[in-house]
Amino acid sequence: MRTVLLALLLLGCTSGKSFSPDAGPTNPLVAARPYQYQVPSGYTPSRPFPLVILLHGYGASGFLQDAYFGFSPFAASHGLLYAYPDGTLDSSNHRFWNATDACCDFGGTGVDDVAYVSAIIDDMNVRFNIDPKRIYILGHSNGGFMAHRLACDLSPRIAAIVSLAGDNWKDVTRCRPSQRVAVLQVHGDSDETIPYAGGGNLPNLPSAHESVAGWAQLNGCGVTAVSGGTLDVDTSLAGAETTVERWPNCTGGAAELWTIRGGTHLPALGASWPSLVYDFMAAHPKP
Repeated sequence: MRTVLLALLLLGCTSGKSFSPDAGPTNPLVAARPYQYQVPSGYTPSRPFPLVILLHGYGASGFLQDAYFGFSPFAASHGLLYAYPDGTLDSSNHRFWNATDACCDFGGTGVDDVAYVSAIIDDMNVRFNIDPKRIYILGHSNGGFMAHRLACDLSPRIAAIVSLAGDNWKDVTRCRPSQRVAVLQVHGDSDETIPYAGGGNLPNLPSAHESVAGWAQLNGCGVTAVSGGTLDVDTSLAGAETTVERWPNCTGGAAELWTIRGGTHLPALGASWPSLVYDFMAAHPKP
């Protein structure tokens, strides 16, 4: 896992973004760890706007993750406030999020990234008119783990999360949301870095199915998932390679698993990726 995101680092040659916080952050956590954000051209403080926060994978950065996901143009054209922060550097000089016991505070620093992301929400809320019912988290790998952690610990603030190749706590009793959160996990069944079936080189790693089934239980959904059809998520694989499973009859939130058949840890995401994941998020605002 410590080297697999080299492919993301190669994306550093893509055109940069100039969106960064202006002076005077409102929280000491934000002052110590500035983050990048983007405001759509149609923004007006007279009405509330959705907020999407993107969390990068281990060893990457917010900028590189955005380059991979291609989300900033989508956010700009769809009227979304958008933030993409950086994790802290570990002893190997890799950026990480302290998410679960499986990933990825390998040095045991204990950094409180839940408090940090909460501070970002506070800071964005001071600067802009954010809709409290439409705050969403999107993450990849370590950032996907962190998305799950935030859904567990900041459930009153988070409407929905999307995690690509990142899992929840294996011990679901460690996830104690006080409100329902809509959860979508997207995972390749040929992922050798964060194995789809769980286990591997990371301790306490659940399977993708376990992660989402745990959320189905927390959200009061039915026990058995039902088919939601197929999607074309990975452009390197033929046809509509991704199968959709949904746990039905949730009393709140949602629980979905999209399995990329033959997909790896770094699927070749097509131009439809931002729209696919945001459609899920937008369909599940807070009540």
